[in-house]
Amino acid sequence: MAVGNHRPTIETVDLGAIKWNVQQIRQAITPGKKIFAVVKADAYGLGAIPVAKAAKEAGVDGFCVAVLDEALELREQGMPEEFILVMGPTEPEDAALIADQSISVAVSSIEWLKEALAYLEGRKTKKPIRVHLATDTGMGRIGLRTVEEVQAFEGYIENQGDFIFEGIFTHFATADGEDPTQVDKQLAYFQELVGCLKKRPPIVHLANSAITLWHESFQTDAIRLGIAMYGYNPSDTVLDLPFALKPSVQLDTKISFVKQMHEGDTIAYGARYRAYEGEWIATLPIGYADGWRRDLRHQTVIVDGQRCPIRGVICMDQCMISLPKEYPIGTKATLLGKNGGIVNNPSEMAVEIDTIGYEILTGINQRVPRKYLS
Repeated sequence: MAVGNHRPTIETVDLGAIKWNVQQIRQAITPGKKIFAVVKADAYGLGAIPVAKAAKEAGVDGFCVAVLDEALELREQGMPEEFILVMGPTEPEDAALIADQSISVAVSSIEWLKEALAYLEGRKTKKPIRVHLATDTGMGRIGLRTVEEVQAFEGYIENQGDFIFEGIFTHFATADGEDPTQVDKQLAYFQELVGCLKKRPPIVHLANSAITLWHESFQTDAIRLGIAMYGYNPSDTVLDLPFALKPSVQLDTKISFVKQMHEGDTIAYGARYRAYEGEWIATLPIGYADGWRRDLRHQTVIVDGQRCPIRGVICMDQCMISLPKEYPIGTKATLLGKNGGIVNNPSEMAVEIDTIGYEILTGINQRVPRKYLS
């Protein structure tokens, strides 16, 4: 995808804020716990390599990604020795590559191990694969579910020199909610699965950002720090943050056209909005092809410290807003972040469109250039 460098729409990522958030969370967790920075999906759309390097400078102990290619990108772009865990499924035929690159992987079955063995014959090194057993305690996604399955997995892997049983983990479905019932149920289930092992793996982990913020007392060797590292509330507006975090994203553009409307003039596709007499309408060069979703049409954009409602449907490459008065072409308009003391926070905006802040952040795509502040 071509990057829109010749357009005034820019996403600014504050790497200093990311470092500050890591350090704040480090101070809040039990001493000795490892922090794995979650930089999957191109670091939630902010740029995996610059974010990972900033997180490393802040003292994280490793990284979590979702797919093997994301791990390989980190290896190739300046992370040759760091701990990297692929938490999503991988293919057994990539076993040799995984081993040679010293990448840890989530595994959900003995069958995966058996299939991978044949492909390990193609290794260029003698390195084993470092395995993290995924357990399903209530998320319903990947992972073993019973004591019998977990014990059988341990029994198989302990006799295979081509694998190291490095970790075991689970993921919580409701850690960002008010009701702790499901969280407590999953924790008890996970403790039972870990307790059935003859030997505890070196890295037992279960804590995403939500568990880290609101259930830090859970016994674990490492936390997987995602949305909180970027400065946003994993529960959006359901739970208050226990301590301050610094938002790291600023999405700005500039007014590209201004016009004054007459009563009944229509705006955008479908002519769904009809202007009032004398209304000032500005066009902004950003649309749903950039990730500024159509269902954000009831949100506001900030101009000169004032909230300006979006008018009409959001187009593929442009959208329109209502101004309180005439502003010149080139005036800054803020879609995410701060402008004149007013803030557009994706966590809060998400509630209005029945989604989560993660989706708004990751949705801003690569046509929007990134600028980094150290």
